[in-house]
Amino acid sequence: MTEHAVVIAGGGPTGMMLAAEVALAGVDVVVVERRPDHTLAGSRAGGLLTRTIEVLDQRGVADRFLAEGQVHQAMPFGTAMLDMSDLPTRHPYFLAIFQNAIEGILAAWIAELPVRIARGTEVTGFAQDDAGVDVGLSDGRSLRAQYLVGCDGGRSTIRKAAGIGFPGWDPTRSNLIAEVEMAEEPPLGVRHDATGIHALGRMEDGRTVRVVVTEPQIGPSSEPTLRDLSEVLITVYGTDFGVHSPTWISRFTDTTRQAAAYRVGRVLLAGDAAHVHYPAGGQGLSLGVQDAVNLGWKLAQVVGGTGSERLLDTYQDERHPVVARVLQHTMALGALQRQDERMKALVDLVSEFAGMDEPRRRLVGISSGLDIHYDLGEGHPLLGRRMPDLDLVTARGPLRVFELLHGARPLLLNLGRPGAVGTAGWADRVQLVDASYQGEWELPVLGAVSAPGAVLVRPDGHVAWVGEGTDAGLHDALATWFGRPTTA
Repeated sequence: MTEHAVVIAGGGPTGMMLAAEVALAGVDVVVVERRPDHTLAGSRAGGLLTRTIEVLDQRGVADRFLAEGQVHQAMPFGTAMLDMSDLPTRHPYFLAIFQNAIEGILAAWIAELPVRIARGTEVTGFAQDDAGVDVGLSDGRSLRAQYLVGCDGGRSTIRKAAGIGFPGWDPTRSNLIAEVEMAEEPPLGVRHDATGIHALGRMEDGRTVRVVVTEPQIGPSSEPTLRDLSEVLITVYGTDFGVHSPTWISRFTDTTRQAAAYRVGRVLLAGDAAHVHYPAGGQGLSLGVQDAVNLGWKLAQVVGGTGSERLLDTYQDERHPVVARVLQHTMALGALQRQDERMKALVDLVSEFAGMDEPRRRLVGISSGLDIHYDLGEGHPLLGRRMPDLDLVTARGPLRVFELLHGARPLLLNLGRPGAVGTAGWADRVQLVDASYQGEWELPVLGAVSAPGAVLVRPDGHVAWVGEGTDAGLHDALATWFGRPTTA
């Protein structure tokens, strides 16, 4: 039996991001992935939301994704296109980039980190005790870990074996998605009808067509075939355009579910293992990455002995309500895709309101992920929200806030008199930076807020404490999030 601090089941985007976060904190981690490598058949899901791009920027790797993606500064809502260009961020856009490219970039990044990957096998079961978890693999080996995290998708073996409920809503429709060749030239673009949404788009190779069609009835759980796709194309378009040579064909539904618990003892869930939903809005992959960044530093501190078990409970406390809100949003977006004559009247009315400035700001805040607010109590509007990426003036020269988070270490940013706040007792864990900033402080949705004197920023980029002229409450916040102080 091989021992590791953390075992991650599943090497998709969520699993790889979590592995990177844990490894950056110096914790031993292994990813168990059933595929022999990170390649995917077809492009799969596509896109990164604004807050997820920020998260990657916080680790210094956003440029790798931007180099391969395409920027879009508007997001659809009903028949309206919501402008994102005025979002107070360096990344006021949705980045169109397919999952196969995302996974390739993540795999290259974690190859630079001390992350071990056990490929060609998968977790088949586990048994946990007070000290750790015994993890069984399909190749007959066993691993021993302090913690096991299930990042193994919507049909998660880990979630089921842990006995965690998965309540939610059953499917009301299904879609086929595929990449194929066509003998005839298809009409490219998106169309809506009473069944749902249908779209045909040409891939970069100029030969392959990406197809998304809504089935007339909910399809079976079996893998779809080329004939299934042909029949739906004929139903929607009157012809299948001579469809042939599929790269891949898959089926997805609007099933919407969320795990009743994100943690049972030493077993945790993240990504699709913790929540599934209709892909309208492109939220799924980004939600998993954000789960990983919220959990990773907390898990590392508990394993390292500086954080208490209670820190792991804050993972569900914070992520569960955020994801629940997104699930409601995706159900609304899915409903607006069905447009018979009566429904279209509602879609047109809602779209008109969505295009107005205040509703637009709120909807774009949800869609971008920039409106995320973890409930850390009463206080300054920054508390619990993501720290803006300000251009700072420091003794080391000009620096962006996100540059100070590249190492995934917490940050106490002193923006007032030098020496006004300090990290005594936590200097081994929390970096202290004296800086100045002369610009306006603007938050998504909320707008301008008063400038703080100091902020304590967690490794995930969220503000854990705000100083307004004094250090009142700072030591409590440091102890809550980063453990007891070190004594001389």
